[in-house]
Amino acid sequence: MNAVKRTIGDYRLLLRSVPSMVTAMFILSVVCMNLMANKELYRSDYFCLNCGLALSWISFLCMDCICKRFGPKAATKISILAMGVNILTVLVFKLLSMAPGRWAAFYSAPDGATGELISNGLDMTFGGTWYVVVGSCTAMFLSTLVNSGLNNLIGKRFDNGNYYGFVKRSLVSTLIAQWVDNFVFSAMVSHVFFGWNWTQVLICSTTSMVIELSLEGLFSPLGYRISKGWEKDKVGQSYIDMAGKAA
Repeated sequence: MNAVKRTIGDYRLLLRSVPSMVTAMFILSVVCMNLMANKELYRSDYFCLNCGLALSWISFLCMDCICKRFGPKAATKISILAMGVNILTVLVFKLLSMAPGRWAAFYSAPDGATGELISNGLDMTFGGTWYVVVGSCTAMFLSTLVNSGLNNLIGKRFDNGNYYGFVKRSLVSTLIAQWVDNFVFSAMVSHVFFGWNWTQVLICSTTSMVIELSLEGLFSPLGYRISKGWEKDKVGQSYIDMAGKAA
């Protein structure tokens, strides 16, 4: 019970310390990228890209900003919170998809039969499937541990406080963590349930990582300015002091 109380107290202080907009963007990106992963962006005989790639880099950039200011444990805890909200959202979507009624798209269909197909397809999309949720959560949890750990380790050795230090710790950790995220999900879901071979799994994991890494690199100046602004304004200093004493 004491451990539970400490964890709850730690979360309360952490959520008061990390700016709410960043936490909200983190959670929203996780929920939306899993939803948009249902739509293909490109597919060939060797690999497949989905629309979730357009959003997945946001969660890693938020994680890097949090890790730089608050440490790897804080970034991991916020990531676990985001996964919890995602699971809750999936459950709510699943229940609502089972409710009677038609989607708005039904009424713009050329005929009733087509409208029913569209409505059923939307129910299946928003309702999700258990193996996609399990694969996504497992991949994100493992990639979070990799990203936070490497970001902190590289930061201690190479981050001297300037932009290039932030880029080194962020992009190197994201490169490896994104590949882990893509590989675990592809191996657990795409290989087992969609029939992908291991060549497709490896190629997709690598190409998706390159795209996600490029997007984060494009917006890394923004991440650096955010984290430096937190440091300058001593944002969340109470949590940092508490974490320092606990260590």
